[in-house]
Order: sequence, then structure tokens, then C-alpha cells
Amino acid sequence: MTTTRAAGAPRRATIKDVAAEAGVSVAAVSKVIRNAYGVSEQMRERVNAAIDTLGYRPRTGARTMRGSSHTIGVLLTDFQSPFQFEVASAIAERLAGTGYQDLLSVAGVTAEAYGRRVDAMLDLQVDGLVLISPRMRTEQLHWLARQLPVTTIALHGEPEDFDTVVTDEALGAELMVDHLTRLGHERITYNEIPRDPIEIDHPLSQTVRRDGFAAAMERRGLVPDVIAAESSEAGGHELAERSLSRRHRPTAVFASTDHTAFGVLEHLEAAGLAVPGDVSVAGYDNVHTSSLSRVSLTTVDQS
Repeated sequence: MTTTRAAGAPRRATIKDVAAEAGVSVAAVSKVIRNAYGVSEQMRERVNAAIDTLGYRPRTGARTMRGSSHTIGVLLTDFQSPFQFEVASAIAERLAGTGYQDLLSVAGVTAEAYGRRVDAMLDLQVDGLVLISPRMRTEQLHWLARQLPVTTIALHGEPEDFDTVVTDEALGAELMVDHLTRLGHERITYNEIPRDPIEIDHPLSQTVRRDGFAAAMERRGLVPDVIAAESSEAGGHELAERSLSRRHRPTAVFASTDHTAFGVLEHLEAAGLAVPGDVSVAGYDNVHTSSLSRVSLTTVDQS
């Protein structure tokens, strides 16, 4: 059936009309309507003035009739991290048979990119969000948690408005240091990821692990050797290259993630060095690949 507008009847204003009237993007109008975080007061005034001028009314009927979307948004920072991918797979498996389905998205590592993905999830009207290593400021997270149920993964601290799932990363790092020192290692190198500016009240796992490693070394009277390198395969290559170039190179490399450790192993193999004969290598996460016989990586299990 086709519905037509009576001749001469005024056309109902759309969100595109509002955007054109205010001289902003449709996304900006959507943010103002949803009272999204990060909208400036000047932007809010311009959009609201355009809404008043045009008599715009958002079409909320469809959303009201639909009710729950039966979707859970899952945001990763990247698809290359085996740990994040395994978490996402476990969420999908857990949701099977519940009547809910996961909606997966890669948000990136910058706060701006992450915020855009969160906005997109809200526009899709998900019923809840699972944020893996979220790149969001504390006030953003609390605002978001007032809009819908939110669970974070690998974000430490004691949040009040949302749930968080973490392991004792400091203990995990100490267990590995304890293992390596029992084997006789004293020169152990770890890769440091610069502390993210968003980590004011809620540090990410990467920071807690690094601090745990440093504290464990110092408690044993050893100097914590830390090299700045990303938690990635490329970061593992950089970590190994810089470690080997030192006059007193480490006898063990403790990578912040298994993904990083894989890069270390590749670099050492290319350099003709044996593991563990020349250099011992350890990781963190115990992703599936680490247990393969060809890899057989010593690692800390997140469980």
C-alpha cells in the first residue's frame, strides 16, 4: 500500500532538514537529540534552534513498537589481538540460545574513534554493551552506563555505574617473574606500553601488568628492564631487536601479551638464536596458538 500526502499539505521536516538549517552534520543532530556525551553547548543551541524553526519531531514510534533489539554490542580495539578475538568468540558462544545476538565492531585505539563506534552502537539501539579494553574517559563511561547496561573487560578500578571483568594482572606478572628467576634469570626485559591519558581512575590491563612486573623485580632486588614497544607482533619484533642490540642483553624476555611474544619468537628465529637455549621467552594471556607444539610458549593463563 502506498500512502500519499494531500496536495498542499506541509512536508514533515526530517533530520536532514535540521542538519541543513543548523549547518551541521546529520550525526551532530543525532547526538543532540540523544543527549550524547561530548556535544558542545554552542552546537546544542544551534541544533535546538533549527528544530524549533522547522517544527521537527523525531520519529520515535518505530523504536517504541519494537522494544528490545535483542542485540548486545561488543567493541574491540582491533581484530589482530588473539585475546580480544577469543573473548568476542566466547561472548558469541555464551549468547547462543538466549534469544540475543552479538553485534561486533572494531573501535580502534583512539578515544575519538572509540566514541564514534559507541555512538553508532547507540544509534543501532543495542540492549547492552561489552567494551574490551575501552578507550573512554571515566566521565564518558559513567554517562554511557546511565543510558544502558555496560560491562567492561580489562579495565581495573572500582566503577559504580557499570560492571567490569578483570583478573589479578599484578599477581600474574609476579608469577611469571617468580618462574623466570627460579630458572636463574636476573636480566629480564619487559615491553612497556605508554600509559593512556584516559587511565585516570580506571587503568587498563597493560598498565597493571607493567607495574606488577616492576614491583616483582624490585622485591627480588633486581632492576626492572622495560622497553617501550606496542603489544602486537610488530611490537614483539621491536622488543627483540632492541633487546639484542644491548651490550648486556637479557637472558629472558617477558612479553606483555602472547601476540607480542610471537613477534619476539619470530625475530629470534630469524637471528639464529635458540629458545630457550639462548634466550627464554614468556608471554601473557594463554591464547590458543601459544599451546601449539610448534610454538609451545610459556605464558600466564588469564583464568
